[in-house]
Amino acid sequence: MSELSRTARDAAPLPLRVDAVIDRALAEQRLVGGVVLIAEHGAPVYRRAAGLADREHEQPMREDTLFRLASISKPIVSTAAMVLVSQQRLGLDDAVERYLPEFTPRGADGGAAHLTVRHLLTHTAGLGYRFLEPDEHGPYARAGVSDGMDGAGITLAENLRRIAGVPLLFAPGTAWAYSLSIDVLGALIERVTQLPLGDAVRDLVTAPLGMNDTAFYALDAQRLATPYVSDVPRPHRMRDKERATPFEGAVGIDFEPARALDPEAFASGGAGMVGCADDVLRLLDTLRDGGGALLPRAIVDEMGRNQTGEMGPPDKPGYGFGLGFSVLRDPLAAESPESPGTWRWGGAYGHSWFVDRSRGLSVVALTNTLYEGMSGAFVDELRDAVYGVSAAKGQGASRS
Repeated sequence: MSELSRTARDAAPLPLRVDAVIDRALAEQRLVGGVVLIAEHGAPVYRRAAGLADREHEQPMREDTLFRLASISKPIVSTAAMVLVSQQRLGLDDAVERYLPEFTPRGADGGAAHLTVRHLLTHTAGLGYRFLEPDEHGPYARAGVSDGMDGAGITLAENLRRIAGVPLLFAPGTAWAYSLSIDVLGALIERVTQLPLGDAVRDLVTAPLGMNDTAFYALDAQRLATPYVSDVPRPHRMRDKERATPFEGAVGIDFEPARALDPEAFASGGAGMVGCADDVLRLLDTLRDGGGALLPRAIVDEMGRNQTGEMGPPDKPGYGFGLGFSVLRDPLAAESPESPGTWRWGGAYGHSWFVDRSRGLSVVALTNTLYEGMSGAFVDELRDAVYGVSAAKGQGASRS
């Protein structure tokens, strides 16, 4: 009997528990479709493609369906940076301006700011996101900054110029704010490798791991899931251009799903990738297992260490942040059955994942329904089904 099964020995078998959560979300029309993969100590214990990849065309979801990954791009690009660290081509505490001398945002007081690679990876650089501004007249909006999910028609270099023109929210290292820092990290990776970001990520991460379906645009458009937006009585098909708000008080993300079909769109390190569930699981399980041939275990341990103390996502009590994803520091505060140190994040197109290294557990859930698949009830219901516990008191939401 596995460790996970022993923990939940009085519950129904894991496949039945997870099936029940997925079936209920589909029956209640909270989700249109999705792919859920679970591995324990590297062995698959659950695989299911459920619902529809395209409801209007009655196209069933398949295990190899491609998804717009949104912020699941972040751990991929962060891992690429950590490969450069392991190769001693990049240092975590190196100044960003060493590699990007043109990127010199000023502090709120107009003074110089000292940004490091670690600040970028942990979202403590003082940068922000346009979609988190309270209205469409915020400083990022006025500067024309792209969050990486719209068809901005600009280059990565131009987006960085616009970001750098906005004063920082706080002095680097003094607070936490979800931000475009991984887009800046992507530009830094380009500078270090002297390659376009897509080529660099392929050389450093996706090719070595055999993540053959993952890139900064859809490699097979016929397999790309249609995105849907949570609505009543059922999710509606995302429009060609649509603003959707994930959090109260935020203006919302400007989505242009056709961006995933445009190989000329700038490579957004924080939100621009497309891939399948198997590829995402392959990366996460490689990291869970210590990095394999990709990274030394000490580097992976550093990625998974809470780097930010009690600072972290304000809507996720009990979580800090590592190098590329959140880290659970207090399960009681988080009302979570996960082990301390569990990694977690998601993606705005409707995704969530977590890695519980203590239990050898890697879980990936990619859906085509936002925001239910990222921050709706489905996320906690799936987590609780995996652990075989009753539903948590609270319903969490991860800024992803």
